[in-house]
Amino acid sequence: MSEPLTEAREHFVQGMGRLTQFWGFPEGMGRMYGVVYLAPEPISLDQLAQQVGGSPDLLRANVELLEHLGMIHGQIQDDDGRTRYLPETDFWKVVRTLLKEREHNELGQALHAVGESLAAVTAVKTTNPTDELAALYETRLQTMKTFVDSLDNLIGMLISLDEMRLNALSRFFTNSKK
Repeated sequence: MSEPLTEAREHFVQGMGRLTQFWGFPEGMGRMYGVVYLAPEPISLDQLAQQVGGSPDLLRANVELLEHLGMIHGQIQDDDGRTRYLPETDFWKVVRTLLKEREHNELGQALHAVGESLAAVTAVKTTNPTDELAALYETRLQTMKTFVDSLDNLIGMLISLDEMRLNALSRFFTNSKK
């Protein structure tokens, strides 16, 4: 591989690491996806270890997470019985899965925390309606709750729109074959 291609590949792999960190996942996971994505043929765990580094346990954990998120797919090769990995190249599918995962885990926890905090502040305000700090907290927490609820609805809408797009495409191609 030429030096410019090697540099471009490494730059991309590092970028994927930063991107997965942004989404709240391990950097190594993103780097592994970058390597699999640019691999010209399915790649084994041993090859990933050589290119990404890290402990075998960490590599296996990242591969499992990448598979769980649908970012890579394992494929057993007949010649040696080893699993080799292919990238998911449908980015809408990857983003939809990531949004579902993040929404389910992180956003759900945030919604719950804001709701519980707001309920506690509202209880204080009920027993002491003139408490200025409770009034400030209530206003700010209600603003945050409205925002987080809107974000949750937006994510749900994006996921639904993508699913509707896929269903429409499926119906289109099914009907065009008749």
